[in-house]
Amino acid sequence: MNLSQLKPPAGAVKKPKRVGRGECSGHGKTSGKGHKGQKARSGAPIPPGFEGGQMPLYRRLPKRGFKNNNKVRYDVVNVSDLSQFAKNTLVDIGVLKSKGLVNQKATLIKILSGGELSVPLKIKAHKFSKDAEMKIKQAGGEIEVTA
Repeated sequence: MNLSQLKPPAGAVKKPKRVGRGECSGHGKTSGKGHKGQKARSGAPIPPGFEGGQMPLYRRLPKRGFKNNNKVRYDVVNVSDLSQFAKNTLVDIGVLKSKGLVNQKATLIKILSGGELSVPLKIKAHKFSKDAEMKIKQAGGEIEVTA
């Protein structure tokens, strides 16, 4: 057996459709493009949103509002969600991702004060609400703000 002798099994490879090769081929005359019209002509395809030269809808409608491209987005975790961890566990972004408490693509984490915390934990996050900080410290835990 040699790599140069390998062949696909019979029937696995189909010949490509050869258009415009006469009427008997089944793809002759208009070559699958129908009759006349913009789509039958040669050249680039019609761009999405094109309305035959009429001003397209996305340009006719007024633009409203403002979108801040520099907005910093945090994945949030409530204090009550942290109660499932064992005593004195180090909770950071990797642990939160593995437990499914934040999105796998999350880069910034903020801890919010929803619920109660009864277990002392060491928590590393990018931001903490003031109430969350207070609840964690009252439970005997530690916080560390990561950059």
